[in-house]
Amino acid sequence: MEPVRDVCEALLGPRSGREFRIGGRDGLRWGECVGLRWDAVGLAKREVHVIRVAVEVAGTVSAKPFPKSKAGRRTVPLPPLVVARLRYHRDTHPAGPAGEVFTNQAGGPMRRTLFRSRVWRPALVEAGLLGRVAELGTDRFRAWWLDANGIETSADATSRGEAVALVVRHAAGRLRFHDHRHSYATWLISNGVPVNDVQRVMGHEQASTTLNRYTHQSGDQGQWVRNALADFR
Repeated sequence: MEPVRDVCEALLGPRSGREFRIGGRDGLRWGECVGLRWDAVGLAKREVHVIRVAVEVAGTVSAKPFPKSKAGRRTVPLPPLVVARLRYHRDTHPAGPAGEVFTNQAGGPMRRTLFRSRVWRPALVEAGLLGRVAELGTDRFRAWWLDANGIETSADATSRGEAVALVVRHAAGRLRFHDHRHSYATWLISNGVPVNDVQRVMGHEQASTTLNRYTHQSGDQGQWVRNALADFR
């Protein structure tokens, strides 16, 4: 779970990372975050209603008035931290033309491709999860990254921003926005939330999807079993 927290800290700026900070704590998909409107946010009840999504095709983002499945139409409870951040966001940033919660700097819809290159991957670099950047001296920086074959490459730059951009442009893979759903489901199940409840807030048709795709085995499973049976005589 630490990588998700590291990325949250690295997502800086007035708009850039708030959709991840919030989505990472309520398990929303990218399209559900971008398609979220204020009429579906209940801050008093601490919940959001997933009733529509945003779809991006050839660089154009449009609203779709329903999620991808019946189970996707759901109510998701919000922790206090997310409620506080949504209130702050509402008070400091105007809604989009149709009441969208999250917009780009021009007030238009967020594009996944641009978010990934301009916000997401730079945040991974700053969090130490994609390549690395070091300051060598005045106006001297060096960037290191691994390519698709696992070969490390480096290059020098005259600013930190330029060095980060080198890693963003050339480094292979790493954490995706969607990976926060894995962490969210695992957090819930690890803290004792019943699987069928996790299934509903995740928007899955079947609980088997929740178990097979978004959770993983604990290294302490033996002790978990012993503790569960400790009171049996």
